[in-house]
Amino acid sequence: MLHKTKGIVISYIPYRETSVIAKIYTEKFGIQSYIENGVRTARGKNKIALFQPLTLLDLVVYHDSKKDLHRISEIKCTNPLFTIPYEIRKSSISIFLNEVLNKTLKEHSENEELFFFLYQSILTLDSMEDNMENFHLIFLAKYSGYLGFAPQDAEEVQTQFKELSIHIPVEEQTKKYLDILLQADYSEEMTFNKTFRNHLLDVLLTFYRIHQEEFGELRSLAVLREVLT
Repeated sequence: MLHKTKGIVISYIPYRETSVIAKIYTEKFGIQSYIENGVRTARGKNKIALFQPLTLLDLVVYHDSKKDLHRISEIKCTNPLFTIPYEIRKSSISIFLNEVLNKTLKEHSENEELFFFLYQSILTLDSMEDNMENFHLIFLAKYSGYLGFAPQDAEEVQTQFKELSIHIPVEEQTKKYLDILLQADYSEEMTFNKTFRNHLLDVLLTFYRIHQEEFGELRSLAVLREVLT
């Protein structure tokens, strides 16, 4: 049966000589896998660029809840990304966000609020002209709420670390900015140095590891830390 849905590309892998299997987070069906033939040839109907991570799509798809692999009938890019692919800070942030999404998006069901949050977050990052150094921190704080484990405040983070004998300091300045992050939107301006930004990132990622099974280490982290001064 055919369905219209919006989608966010999470990843793809090559399949056979000319095809790909794409993992797409959809508005209607959550995370789903789609096979698309012929995209790795010059004469293919659809181009491989449509399957780059975080591309925003309008889709018409065949969906059968009994199957793990589906097909796409129609596909187009709704909102082209004008800056993320070309600006080093934005592209580094987007690679990091994409890796986080790859590890955490598991549900095969509709979640309109989460989809809208992710969709708008990508558009916001693409449109930002400055003050993007803390975007990934605000994203992690907000996203934890949609995943269902956001702390009520920084005190809760500190308490969980102590209970689990996690030796990352959550001191007064850390708690102050964690509380700000938990309430912030992307326009929030916070000024602190690279070392403290990385500390806050360590705290947030450790909190994710507590609550997300197999979250593990992020390959994109080293580049992100280097690029965001």
